[in-house]
Amino acid sequence: MRGPGTKEGNMRRLREAIDSADAIVVGAGAGLSTSAGFTYSGPRFMRYFGDFFVAYGITDMYSGGFYPFPEPEIQWAWWSRHIYFNRYVDAPKPVYRDLLGLLEGREYFVITTNVDHQFQRAGIDKRRLFYTQGDYGLLQTKDGRNRRTYDNEDMVIRMMESQGFVRGGNGEFAIPEGGVRMRVSTELIPRDETTGEPLVMNLRSDDSFSEDDGWVRASAAYSDFLRRHDGQKVLYMELGVGSNTPVIIKFPFWYRTWKNPKATYACLNLGETFCPKGISDRSICIDGDLAETISALKGIEESQRTV
Repeated sequence: MRGPGTKEGNMRRLREAIDSADAIVVGAGAGLSTSAGFTYSGPRFMRYFGDFFVAYGITDMYSGGFYPFPEPEIQWAWWSRHIYFNRYVDAPKPVYRDLLGLLEGREYFVITTNVDHQFQRAGIDKRRLFYTQGDYGLLQTKDGRNRRTYDNEDMVIRMMESQGFVRGGNGEFAIPEGGVRMRVSTELIPRDETTGEPLVMNLRSDDSFSEDDGWVRASAAYSDFLRRHDGQKVLYMELGVGSNTPVIIKFPFWYRTWKNPKATYACLNLGETFCPKGISDRSICIDGDLAETISALKGIEESQRTV
């Protein structure tokens, strides 16, 4: 069910729900990063991975992560670019900073399946953030049994330089006129310093995902936030969450809204906004580009200040 009301009316309702909530729980999915400009296909993909398209026929960053590259040097050329351009640069559009502007000064917590670190880069307090599926900035052993993760920024920088990327005028890596290499030096392949075991991405794909101490603390902080605000006037605001993994954000938000008669559920997405019939009277569904929606919500707030 899509929920009642016009888009303009729902925007006003959501603004009021934000202002009156005792607590706000934000659930963010891939659609939020896409709206911020982190597109995984099209011109952005071809700019940074055009050589992989020519050599292997890969057409987007997501599917490229599963490609069986013939050598680890080539595999890490792929992953170092993927990590750098989706983790160590700011999003092209200020969606995350605009969202932080809506949340500042309020009691809030963010749970996200995104792994691009953009909440932290925008200034979100990491103590108010649970990154359930991992982080592009972390590596782990293949089996994850030691429950450790390894920061990869220095590794990634060296791999980018090994391929021939150079710093542009804005300080970010760019492709020089002569192009770049599609491989990194063998000695740069990430390994555990003690065991020599090759490292892999800290991304949840199976039961080998390493839930390190930081992940455990974030999970506990999220549970504690929900517990402390149980039964209060809570706004569950879902942003850009699709249907691939609904058990992490979508289904729990529906259940908690149904269970708490004081709660409100908001679903903001492009082309995929709906709510269950049982909570439709306490749901706000807004279909549209998240960058435009969040900017418009800020505009409503600013107009209210001038009244």
